Formats: sequence, C-alpha cells, structure tokens
Amino acid sequence: MTEHNHDHNHDHDHDHHNHEHITIVDENGNEELYEVLFTFESDDFGKSYVLVYPAGVPEGDEIELQAYSYVENADGTEGDLEPIETEEEWDMIEEVLNTFIEDEDMN
Repeated sequence: MTEHNHDHNHDHDHDHHNHEHITIVDENGNEELYEVLFTFESDDFGKSYVLVYPAGVPEGDEIELQAYSYVENADGTEGDLEPIETEEEWDMIEEVLNTFIEDEDMN
C-alpha cells in the first residue's frame, strides 16, 4: 500500500470548524480516531477524497495528514476508504490541499 503522509503545520481555529470524526482501523486491527480536514470530489478520477489527521493534536502543532479515496455506496453512505494509488492522484490532492490552505489563511 502506498501511503503519502504529509507533515503540515496548519493552525486550526477549532471554534470556527465543526469537525467530523472517523475511526480508521489499520492493518493490525488497531482503531485510531481522526478528524476530517475536508472532503472533495474529483470528476477526473470519478472518486471522492477525504483528508484526515489524528484527533487530539494540540492547536499549532504539526499534523500528519493522510488522504484516502472512497466511492459512495448505492444507498448514499460513505464507502470504504481506499489508498491513493497513482502519482497523478497525489498531485491533484496536493493541488486541492494547497488551495484549501490558501483559502483558510485568507480568512
């Protein structure tokens, strides 16, 4: 599994956001709670993406972002998280992330 983790120092205004939490189970069966930074869809790849970071990181600390793709189930619920598989997808995700950071910094 190819996994790109990005250390990213981003100040979070916790009062400004209504954070969603998800639990991710690793290959060893360990459960970890993550906060959702944001989700977005890509028409080019026909998938939805979610960027998450470990819950409980003190404000101002560096966070390790993880990105996953998912396809919604037929009933409209979110499907299973899948690893990002191609460099093209990573490039697109990084571009969207950079835009998100620029927008957040302007607020």
